[in-house]
Amino acid sequence: MRFLTDGLMLPEGPIALADGSLMVVEVLGGRLTRIAPDGARSVVAELGGGPNGAAIGPDGRCYVCNNGGLDHIELEGGALVPQEAPIDTPPGSIQVVDLATGAFEMLYAHGEATPFWGPNDIVFDRDGGFWFTDFGRDRGRVRMRGAVYYARADGSGIREVIAPIDAPNGIGLSPDGRTLYVATTYEAHLLSFRLSAPGVVDRSAGQMPGGATIVGRAGAGQYLDSLAIDRQGRICVASPGIGAILVFPAGGGAPMAIDMPDFLTTNICFGGADLTTAYVTLGSSGRVAMLDWDTPGLPLAF
Repeated sequence: MRFLTDGLMLPEGPIALADGSLMVVEVLGGRLTRIAPDGARSVVAELGGGPNGAAIGPDGRCYVCNNGGLDHIELEGGALVPQEAPIDTPPGSIQVVDLATGAFEMLYAHGEATPFWGPNDIVFDRDGGFWFTDFGRDRGRVRMRGAVYYARADGSGIREVIAPIDAPNGIGLSPDGRTLYVATTYEAHLLSFRLSAPGVVDRSAGQMPGGATIVGRAGAGQYLDSLAIDRQGRICVASPGIGAILVFPAGGGAPMAIDMPDFLTTNICFGGADLTTAYVTLGSSGRVAMLDWDTPGLPLAF
């Protein structure tokens, strides 16, 4: 393990770019940041709120899930820990960023029936649409449950596909594009949903209501955050709590744990010339770790 950079304000949403640099969002910094191979950082866009997940779309722009903003505390030694959003925090949104200029716009601010409470993670399919999770939000003693949406990249349509679902976080697609994976944070379940068409869940295919199947569960003291898929079809999920990457077999079962040096391990992506470098965002310490992976990561749609 080695470290690419530090000093980030809760890094998330890593994207390995073709030029060898890495792009991340800084949830508590409200910005999209590019990290050069030598660790030097530059700000791509000041987005405000709480940018939480990111992906490159078919038009080459960066699509960002913005949760609207979070509070945080600072522990002794400088570690940052996010807290629930203040009661007056505005709803979240999907933003789109021009990487050449840093200009951005709001693409979606609500679904068909409700505003977004906390857009979190995002993945594009090969048809050019994207899935994203809305984590929900705590508002005092009331918990706003979340949802999983499917939307078009040109802003022409959005549908709430899976709802209600409590604290959906990481999201990804299987190598054949026919299975959607969703990680729930507090229940610590990795769920799969069989797809019958782009943006359509086959609700008759799962073991649970709504078409869900439980692929696996995290252990005691472990939660589930964002995820990536490798070329073997394994689902690699960042796990805050103990701090690890949990590698679930595609066929289901107990995960293998790779310990990480930060209890707030938030996300993973694959990069490098052969996609065998895993980049892992470490939230509380503001670092990005790099590991050699035993198999190439799954190439993303865009």
